[in-house]
Amino acid sequence: MSDKHLSSRFDVDLDLLLTRLLEMGGLVEAQIARAMEALNTFDLALVEQVLESERRLNAMEIEIDEEVSNIIVRRQPTARDLRLLMAASKCITNLERTGDEARKIAKRTRRIAMVTTTRTVNIAEIKASGEMAANILRHALDAFARMDTVAAAQIVQDDAAIDNEFGAFVRKLITSMMEDPVTITMGLDYLFIAKAIERIGDHATNIAEFVIYVVKGTDIRHAPREQIERY
Repeated sequence: MSDKHLSSRFDVDLDLLLTRLLEMGGLVEAQIARAMEALNTFDLALVEQVLESERRLNAMEIEIDEEVSNIIVRRQPTARDLRLLMAASKCITNLERTGDEARKIAKRTRRIAMVTTTRTVNIAEIKASGEMAANILRHALDAFARMDTVAAAQIVQDDAAIDNEFGAFVRKLITSMMEDPVTITMGLDYLFIAKAIERIGDHATNIAEFVIYVVKGTDIRHAPREQIERY
């Protein structure tokens, strides 16, 4: 078998792997959308859909990770190809954990819906940060598919907006619970939801950071903002 043929087969393997990774990403995006819609409508059927889909995400993580290992054994990649496979493995872990966060949102939503019919907590920041987290994840997956380091660097910068929304909600929630202790139990549930959304943004940011790692060979985790801006 010629080297050219080997390279061609390797490209096919990588394309199939990326397709599966993006398929998993699409499922995670759907999970987030259902979880946020359930939060908006308290539709318990949507909650159950999120919980049921979690098993499929877990199975996909194992399947794709196994394929990554098989490609490494078969092709013995080096340099950028090896970085790509390592990044893909880390991406699917982050996607699975993002699905876990969507499940947490759904479970807390069900708890709120079943405990009370009166919602006295303003969750505008939660809704806004949920939309931002979903958008950042979508853009991170797109950047990974195209290996776009400019888009990836922007995503890392954009995650700060979710952190700001989370901080604003926490401050408002503490004030609300101090003024009306009746809202404490429900407020804590909303706090867990807000934290889950913040974590979704963190996982999306991790995926974006892997793009820069693959293309540039530089690990920018915990890097100062000025260094990230150069990409």
